[in-house]
Parts: sequence; structure tokens; C-alpha cells
Amino acid sequence: MQVWVGLGNPGPQYALHRHNVGFMALDTIAEVHSFGPVQKKFQGWVQEGRIGGAKVLLLKPATFMNESGRAAGEALRFYKLDTDALTVFHDELDLAPFKVKVKTGGGTAGHNGLRSIDKHLGPDFRRVRLGIGHPGHKDRVTGYVLGNFAKAEQDDLVDMLGAIASEAEWLAKGEDVRFMNDVALRQAG
Repeated sequence: MQVWVGLGNPGPQYALHRHNVGFMALDTIAEVHSFGPVQKKFQGWVQEGRIGGAKVLLLKPATFMNESGRAAGEALRFYKLDTDALTVFHDELDLAPFKVKVKTGGGTAGHNGLRSIDKHLGPDFRRVRLGIGHPGHKDRVTGYVLGNFAKAEQDDLVDMLGAIASEAEWLAKGEDVRFMNDVALRQAG
């Protein structure tokens, strides 16, 4: 069993925010891979399904970004899993818009969702970093991440989410490099 956590804030007013791209990624994966119905569990919303041969639990914490670690920790404890079973999808200011990178471990780069998970579970979990670009000055970061994707970005956003869902089997198999390469190829195509 793997637990894939998408980071975001609950509520329709946040749905299209850059900060919610982790939620968007999980929604697309669930749709493409025909996951089961949404259930309320682990202080969030979960869907269960299979990606290739792997059983995957998708979890969108309902705790708001700053407390995401509570939901992730509860799910891992329930299934008696370590952080090597955890993958977190999140927005990344330090990546160009719509670039997708995977890494395990590392710092939190000021991301409150990552900071919460690190606090509850430690830093050794896999992260799928979804590039949103940087607004140029740190004083503009909050408004930028809590703002909607621009209309001009919609096609690129849909392409990125579709590529992630289509290539998710590589992620489920632990083939992170192949996943990144194939996502990039789909986006270029």
C-alpha cells in the first residue's frame, strides 16, 4: 500500500489556487485510474484504487495546508506504514511553471504543508514537486500562491495534470526518473 497525499486547502474558494495543485493532481489521477468513491477519513478525503500493480490511497487533507501532517500521519499509522510509502504532491515556487520533479527528503523551502508533514513524520518522504514559478519578490509570494492560475496557463496546467496521471504507474513502481522523463516528453509533445 502506498499513500499519496496532495497538498491544498479545502473549500471551493481555494479550488483553483496555485497552492492547490497537489489536490488537482490527485483528482486527475483518481479520474484517469478509475479510483473508488471519495470517503471522509484521516481528517481528509480519501479514494482507494490501483495504479498498475500497486494499491494506492489518495489523501487530500481537510485540515488546511498548515496541518497537513496530522492527516498524513494518521493514514500512515492506520496502515502501519513508514514514510517510504508516502508520496506528497505539492506546489513548488522554485521550479518553472508546470515542470515536474521528484525527490526524496530535503527541506521544506518555507512550504507550510511540507513543514507540517516534516514535523509529524520527519523529512524522509518522496515529494512530487509541481512547478508554479516565482512571482519575483518574496513579498508577493502569499498572494501569488493563494491566487488562481491565469487563464493563459489553463492549457499548460491541464497538460501537466494529464501527463502526471498518465505516467503515474512509473511513480507507483518507484521509477522516479522514468516518471519525470515521460511526463516531460508528454508535455513537450
